[in-house]
Amino acid sequence: MKSASLQVLLQSFDFLTEDEKESFQQLATFRKIPKGDFLIKGGSVCTEVAFVMKGILRSFYLSSTEEEVTYCFRFSNSFSSAYSSFLQGVPSQESLEAITDVEVLVWSKEQIQQLETKSCNWTRVLKILTEYEYIELEKRIFILQRESAENRYADLLQNHPNLIKEIPLNYLASYLGITQRHLSRIRKAVY
Repeated sequence: MKSASLQVLLQSFDFLTEDEKESFQQLATFRKIPKGDFLIKGGSVCTEVAFVMKGILRSFYLSSTEEEVTYCFRFSNSFSSAYSSFLQGVPSQESLEAITDVEVLVWSKEQIQQLETKSCNWTRVLKILTEYEYIELEKRIFILQRESAENRYADLLQNHPNLIKEIPLNYLASYLGITQRHLSRIRKAVY
């Protein structure tokens, strides 16, 4: 199945041939994940990478007190996976849950590895995507440590203004590292 947004992303890798882009898209499996279902559950080994075509995924882990902590959100037009588990072949510490109905394109680890053996261009793509994930992680750490909750919320509003309305407040508060009560005060101040 083809996705216009995936095609745009693949075009940004100007070193990929048209055949490589086409074969990548043909390998994908389309999947619908209903709201509340999982792309991967914690404790399972992640063997797939997904491209979110539509919807929102929430990545969370359990704290030492068994409380769910929202780590990140994956919106449309982005790749998602439990990357540590995928790369190391170990059980995932995180779960990826659909908080809206989600449509994804999925590739298995074996398919990704086969692409890499056929062309070093895929190694370059994976390197770039890995670097992007690292930069996103670094931004997340910096914003959590440097910015106030108000600024963290403003950043999310600026980058995802329409989608933020679809995220339940308890997940949003957890992501921001604050209580729901504090989030309510921030939202009242903004609106």
